Amino acid sequence: MRPAVLDPLFAPLTSLKGVGPKLMKPFGQLLNRAEPRVIDLLFHLPYSAIDRRARPKLGEVVPDAIATVKVEVERHIPGRGRAPFKVITSDDTSTLEIVFFRLPRERVERMLPIGETRYVSGKVGMYDGRLQMVHPDRVLDEKGLADLPEVEPVHSLTEGLGAGIVRRAAMGAVARLRDLPEWQDAAFVQSRGFLPFAASLRLLHGPSEPADVAPESRLRARLAYDELLAHQLALVLMRNEMKRDFGRNNAGDGRLRAKIEVALPFSLTGSQRKALEEIAHDLADETRMLRLLQGDVGSGKTVVALLAAAAVIEAGRQAAIMAPTEILARQHHARIAPLASAAGIRHSILTGRERGPARTRLLEELAAGEIDLLIGTHALFQEGVDFRDLAFAVVDEQHRFGVHQRLALASKGEAVDLLVMTATPIPRTLVLTYFGDMDVSELREKPAGRTPIDTRTVSLDRLEEVVDGVGRAVSEGTRAYWICPLVEESELVDLAAAEDRFRFLKARFGKKVGLVHGQMRATERDEAMAAFASGQTPILVSTTVVEVGVDVPEATVMVIEQAERFGLAQLHQLRGRVGRGRGQSTCLLLYKAPLGETARRRLAKMRETDDGFEIAEEDLALRGEGEVLGTRQSGLPGFKIARPELHRDLIETARKDAAIIAARDPGLATARGKALRLLLHLFDRDEAVRLIEAG
Repeated sequence: MRPAVLDPLFAPLTSLKGVGPKLMKPFGQLLNRAEPRVIDLLFHLPYSAIDRRARPKLGEVVPDAIATVKVEVERHIPGRGRAPFKVITSDDTSTLEIVFFRLPRERVERMLPIGETRYVSGKVGMYDGRLQMVHPDRVLDEKGLADLPEVEPVHSLTEGLGAGIVRRAAMGAVARLRDLPEWQDAAFVQSRGFLPFAASLRLLHGPSEPADVAPESRLRARLAYDELLAHQLALVLMRNEMKRDFGRNNAGDGRLRAKIEVALPFSLTGSQRKALEEIAHDLADETRMLRLLQGDVGSGKTVVALLAAAAVIEAGRQAAIMAPTEILARQHHARIAPLASAAGIRHSILTGRERGPARTRLLEELAAGEIDLLIGTHALFQEGVDFRDLAFAVVDEQHRFGVHQRLALASKGEAVDLLVMTATPIPRTLVLTYFGDMDVSELREKPAGRTPIDTRTVSLDRLEEVVDGVGRAVSEGTRAYWICPLVEESELVDLAAAEDRFRFLKARFGKKVGLVHGQMRATERDEAMAAFASGQTPILVSTTVVEVGVDVPEATVMVIEQAERFGLAQLHQLRGRVGRGRGQSTCLLLYKAPLGETARRRLAKMRETDDGFEIAEEDLALRGEGEVLGTRQSGLPGFKIARPELHRDLIETARKDAAIIAARDPGLATARGKALRLLLHLFDRDEAVRLIEAG
């Protein structure tokens, strides 16, 4: 139960004056919540502020600055045709011309009646030697001036919501704030110069200085730390709960792993062996495993997952590998099948495509324990999929799944050991932030025999040369990917760009060109990928929404069109689709000039290095955590206030503080513990509170 003291903050937004049912939809879009609450608006902080404290006489106005001036309205000069409507105003020191474009005459005359005194606020400029204000931000009478904040907060908006509506609603939300018991360590608060939680929110929504709302301000840092501590405390409490469930010894005797190693066409790297040692130690331990395996593109995570699964199968139990898309699930199955068969491991695949009698038979075999290893999509944790004895689950591309989905898979067995994998190296800051409840293994080495990829940037003006180069490469027996530009976050719009490029290349190369995109049926996609892998269509045009994750060693050319539109991690992922065979591979980053500073840095980093961990750190610096991990599209807890790229120092402190709290006061029963329960509720970490109350 949420404490009653928080009820006013968790009331629906419509409980605020001036927020009717019609505004719920735009507010829902703005606050990213179907049914927004007062607290959601409180955490929608201003991103900047306008300083309206300058109240000069007209003769003292500084051009190109914002000023609020008191004027007498002298006359109106209506515009003819496209000419603007002008209002001539003055005070005892000078004259100000106020200009409006395309505003109805009646409205201007109502706002600025001749002979009346008005206060106008906005940017003042010089035009033909005259002071001029174009479209003032505010036109006020005496009463309106009294309500005008001297420092006006600026919130991000959405269609259907004006600045005034959001600002007034935010002030209504602020009025609901009550002082709450302090949950932070008193010495820490003092050393940082932090104000209390409620006072910080009041000042952010009603700043006294523009610097109050700056991203690096002390007020924001206070709230960011509150959010980070809530998150880290929830992680450690949930981790402790998982650890309380005794694990089972799933160590195995090594016989299946030995057979797999013999069947491998390469020897394991040092980091693969180290990761396997760490996993084997976890599997033998009496507590449940919760480990993150992160590796660079092509570092061999799938083999590590298979060998770990084999250990559990040696112990007489079952294992599952879950991938976010059907293409990736089938790719895993294709890679694993020959190795599993060589070791005598009974394996199968389950996706949305398996239906009818074949699916029924598969589920019966799974429940009877006749399948040792099941690979699939989220279909694995659906109702009706029952394992005889699931002991080990692998979740690939963890950031595509929410915590609940990984727990749903883990709940298919008793004390299931969990390994989550990502092929997108994650910066240390974000590992601590999002995966603080996990132990971490890293694969930093590439398997022997991988040739470095020659990465070049080429202007789109040289498109014909690039097409010629692709033609030459294909005539020599290689394959080429052509990735089309990310037009916007819309599959249909991106698809149009891909279809245009497909037609263009087909006119040149005929039946040698294939196309893959997210609107295709799964069977069509598989056919297109198979035609590419076999060399029937050695040029593959693709949108980005599709995982072009199929392993085609013959592919040695990667063309990424308008590469400046992509994030660094995504470029690195796409580049990793080539360089998988023995031949020299090339990645061409086509860009549209002129390049902005961020795009230039991004493309330069791609040329400099193929180290995914280094690239990930640069990506975080350039884009911020929400974009790097795609929290907006995934189950990850995207932060409302904290920004890991800005608040790195606070993350480590929050982790340590959370660990100390959980060790000293696991039930949050002390005075500080009870205040921390409020903090967990405020940042929607109710699940952690329920764990304590149930425990």
